[in-house]
Amino acid sequence: MKIGNHLKIKKKAIYFLAGIVALFVMTILGIQYYNDYKYQQTYEFKLIEKGYTKEEATILLEKIKEEKILELLNEEKKDYLISIVTEKYYLEKNFDQYLDFYEKNKKHGMYDIIAMVNVHANQEWYEKIEESDTTKGNLLLVNKYYQLKEDYVPDNLVSVSNWYCYGTNKITKEAYDAFLNMYQKAEEQNIKLIINSSYRDFKSQEATYNNLKNSFGQKKADSQAARPGHSEHETGLAFDIFSPGNTTTSNFKDSEAYQWLKEHANEYGFIERYPEGKEYLTGYNFESWHWRYVGTEIANKIKEEQITFDEYYAYYLE
Repeated sequence: MKIGNHLKIKKKAIYFLAGIVALFVMTILGIQYYNDYKYQQTYEFKLIEKGYTKEEATILLEKIKEEKILELLNEEKKDYLISIVTEKYYLEKNFDQYLDFYEKNKKHGMYDIIAMVNVHANQEWYEKIEESDTTKGNLLLVNKYYQLKEDYVPDNLVSVSNWYCYGTNKITKEAYDAFLNMYQKAEEQNIKLIINSSYRDFKSQEATYNNLKNSFGQKKADSQAARPGHSEHETGLAFDIFSPGNTTTSNFKDSEAYQWLKEHANEYGFIERYPEGKEYLTGYNFESWHWRYVGTEIANKIKEEQITFDEYYAYYLE
């Protein structure tokens, strides 16, 4: 083969290879450009453009519905948003309420913002009332937003022996059996528990509430007692407890019995329904004497997580 022909063939091969390389590079660049273009259409990219980090964008996409993401993309970045959606008791259905309540109540910590919205405490007491779900059994919720019907009567109400109470009292059989076990264990440690007030029907609660209202006014009555239909005493699952020497609402909190209950009541299925420091969630002043039966599993969980029954119901049941 002549040298000239050999060189021509070599050049053609080089050009061919160069073309292949160029095509390959262009293909890679094209794919990269296409991928970049496609990524720029994603919500993640658009959230990052708004100032959120990639990690924050990932969290928002996991915690918020698409329609809310679209709204965020039309607004300025909210620095507090990640704090809201990463709170333990965050509920996606309440997203808008969290934002609205936070904007109006920035003095509250984020935990309180979430908790108050979840239990409806971002509304005025008795402002929006729903019917209590009586199918929940021992986990029935009755408070200033959930109301029992006037004719509601708990199943399996039994009378409490006068050995364990003052006056005439009734509670559900399951709650009574649990109380008897708790009473016996407390007595073994020289702690005596006495039921002072338990089940009340609608009419009895109405009389109790009206007495307070007529004496002190509606505002004070609402802080100390429930309106008829809104009292836990109407469930047959709650009662007030005292002990010898500590038989008033003012001194029971200082008793050994109260300290024992705080430590052990959950073991028998009871919770402190209106704990100190949680008034803004429960709607009631601290009541050391008021205990509610929910069953041991739930009582243990509520104590472990240090939440109110209102919070438990909103997050795990509602």
